[in-house]
Amino acid sequence: MERRTKSFQQIYEEYAYVVDYLPYGKPGLRLKHRAGAVVQLVGEEYFTLLEAVVKEGVVLKPSDRVYIGKNSRREVLYIIGRARYDDLTANAKMELENVIEKIVLNREAYFVGFFNTAKPVTPRMHALELIPGIGKKYMWKILDEREKKPFESFQDLQKRVNLPNPAKLITKRIIEELTGESKYRLFTRAS
Repeated sequence: MERRTKSFQQIYEEYAYVVDYLPYGKPGLRLKHRAGAVVQLVGEEYFTLLEAVVKEGVVLKPSDRVYIGKNSRREVLYIIGRARYDDLTANAKMELENVIEKIVLNREAYFVGFFNTAKPVTPRMHALELIPGIGKKYMWKILDEREKKPFESFQDLQKRVNLPNPAKLITKRIIEELTGESKYRLFTRAS
């Protein structure tokens, strides 16, 4: 009998943004090596929520971008692991929307590409409709406009479709995915 194995490739974040800095660590959190400052982070590419121990003498603030990849890190000693939305501190939850919007704006070309290539997720629902604020009317307008000419920027999308602040709408969608309020994932990966 032939036995099949499923190949699984681990996907790692290279950079992340600080959503909270805890100078005295996190109560109840057991660390591998030593107690110290802990940061809660959101990944730049997959919006992975993480917790990490900060190197001694390093002080970080919300919205700071830090390298967390496999090579030599300047600010982070080691990654504790992934976090769920419910594991975030109240401060981290408050900062999350601003930090995610900053990431979305920095990766504008990627998200504009989403509007240019999004497809239906079921026979009755289009991926565009999963973005808060986009119903059938906006969906059809986006599909019609992108057929004429692909969107070049959020501003172009806003101007041609009259869609209010696409970056904010995508940010809201990402937060819905992180909080577990959504069945479908467009921009994040399951925890």
